[in-house]
Formats: sequence, C-alpha cells, structure tokens
Amino acid sequence: MIPAAEVSRPVNALPFWLSLGMIPVAFIEAWHGGWTLVLLPLYSWGMFSLLDAITGLNEDNADLDTPEGGLFWYRLITLLWFPIQFTVLFALIWYVPQADHLSTMEKVALFFGVGVISGTIGINYSHELMHQKSAVERWLGDLLLASVLYGHFRSEHLRVHHPWVGTPRDPVTARYNEGFHRFFPRVLRQVLASSWAAEKAMLARRDLPVWHRSNPFWRYGALQLAMLVLALMLGGWQGMLLFVWQSGVAIWQLELVNYIEHYGLTRRHLGEGRYEHVLPRHSWNASHRASNWLLINLQRHSDHHYKPDRRFPLLQTYSEDEAPQLPYGYPAMTTLAMIPPLWKRVMNPRVRAWRRRFYPDVEDWKPYNKARNPMPRGAA
Repeated sequence: MIPAAEVSRPVNALPFWLSLGMIPVAFIEAWHGGWTLVLLPLYSWGMFSLLDAITGLNEDNADLDTPEGGLFWYRLITLLWFPIQFTVLFALIWYVPQADHLSTMEKVALFFGVGVISGTIGINYSHELMHQKSAVERWLGDLLLASVLYGHFRSEHLRVHHPWVGTPRDPVTARYNEGFHRFFPRVLRQVLASSWAAEKAMLARRDLPVWHRSNPFWRYGALQLAMLVLALMLGGWQGMLLFVWQSGVAIWQLELVNYIEHYGLTRRHLGEGRYEHVLPRHSWNASHRASNWLLINLQRHSDHHYKPDRRFPLLQTYSEDEAPQLPYGYPAMTTLAMIPPLWKRVMNPRVRAWRRRFYPDVEDWKPYNKARNPMPRGAA
C-alpha cells in the first residue's frame, strides 16, 4: 500500500504527463513529413510497449484515503488536455492544407498520427472526466468526444456499458472467438442505437419526450457540428476531411480498447433475465507500469468497473485470483487484436482458463459465446 502522503507528492504524478510528449512530435511531423510520419505511432505504441518490457509491472496500490487535494497534479493533466488537443488539432487543420511540402499521402499519414493523439489520449481522458461529478469535468469530456465526432459514447458508456457489461445487452463486450474485424462494424451499428434507446428510456421515466431539450444528443450534435464548421472555416474541404479522418482513427482505437477490455468475459446468467453483479473478474486487468502511465491507469480496468467513479490515481490492481490478467499492456494487445488468428491463439486459452477458474460448474457456454442468453431485466 502506497501511503497517502507519498501518493500526493507531485513527482509521483509526473509520469502520467508523458502524453505531452506527443505534442512536439506532431509538429515535427507536420514540418518535416517523410519518415517522421511514423513517430507518433512509434511513440504511443512502440515506445510504451518497450518501456513495459523494461519497467515491468506495478502491483502497488494507492491508499484509498488519499484526500482529493492530494490528487491535484494527477487531475490537472486531464483538465488541461482539451485546450491542448484543440489547439494542436485546429492549428494543423489550418496549416496542413496549405503545406506544399506535404503530399496528399503525407497529409493523410500525419492526420493518422493526430488520430492517435485524440484516440489514445483524448478519448481516454474524456472517459476519466465523464465519470466525475463536476460539471466542468463532464463538459470537458463532452468537448473531447465532440472533437472525434463520438459524443454518444458518453451515453453508451455510462447508461449501457457499465450497467450491462458482460451481458447480451452490452454491445462492446466482445464475444468469445469474435475477431476484431467483425466486432468493429457490429459495435459501430449497435452503440449508436443502444445509447439513443438508453437516453430515450431515461427521459420516459421522467415523462419527457425524446425531443426534450434535456436529451444530451442535442448537445452532442451541436458540439460536433461546431467542430466540423470550424474545421471547414480553417482548412476548407480538405481540412474538414482531415478532421473526419482523424476522428475515424480515434474511434477505431477506442473500440480496439473496448474489444480487449472484456473479450470473452461474461457474467453468470442466474435465470429469468437476472445476472450476477459486476465483479473484478469481468474485466481484463493489466499492471504494466509504463502503459498505465500513458493511459492513466485505464488498464486497471477491473477496479474501474468495480468502482466506476474512483479517480485514476487510486484505481487498484488485482491478482489473478480475483481478475484475469493480460499478458501485455494495451499498446501491444491492440496491435495483436488487429491479427485475429494470433489474438485467438493468445487469448482463447486464457478465456477458457478463466471459465475453469471462476465458473467450473457451467457446462454449456454456447449461449454466452453468441450473446444468446436472455436480455437482462430492466434493460432499455
């Protein structure tokens, strides 16, 4: 256990600021083009996978009694990230269309890297912010999601994923033996519908129509439209297309992470649409030190689902007796997920071992494999 006084030291928050290293790299790529266009993916995926191998695991847990004030330097990076990302994104949208030294393919490659920033960091930070009670933090989370045209992720994540993870009601619980290239289009179709249905049901419980001004989809749409218009004003049609492209890259990365976080992990069906409570065993856990710096402890996902509003410095890690463990950090695992035969070779035996450990009495896994168990009671 790391004492509260130690957790509160600013020096211990500094590793979580390594995301800022991506900002100068983006401008180097825009200025030089050419071979430098591989630097952003190498920084986020390559360097942190290498650092994971060097620094190993961090299985220490912070004192949960650490006061809110002691987390200031951890929280600050998430509060500053929207203005930083906004400035970088739209500065490049203004600059790149008129940059004659960059070919069309170089511009596309550059904004692939920008999507790496907005997906790896921006959406991840928005995830942290949307779970907090502060209106300012939630608004910053919405703005980050608007910058990748995925505002409904907030509704889907809070109103669908967290209540129904590991059940047929949750689109982003990846099914056993479902490759990412089948998962991705399925999720894109289903999450928009499920998030809309969840908000519609929430409004109905308050006797309000779906078009009521309190429906957050109005906010999501307005913010996304404003981002598109700004991109068009600054960079013309080329700038707007580059903005949409980086959004697509960011969404792809988000759903890659969603894919690996719960692959093959399901909650026990207790009969008549009832499911067991969410436990640490229903998320893959990863204690890899360096990639947890980059991803602000997102890989301690078992604890996040157990205590969703716990701030990232206080997220706890678990042993394999309580939660299944990923063999590598997210940067390496997302790369592996893009090659389904290799992914299944690595992960399917781990899913089967998880089943033997936690559910040795379940004999028929076919309904779980295909999400054919009954929908949970109370689902929208």
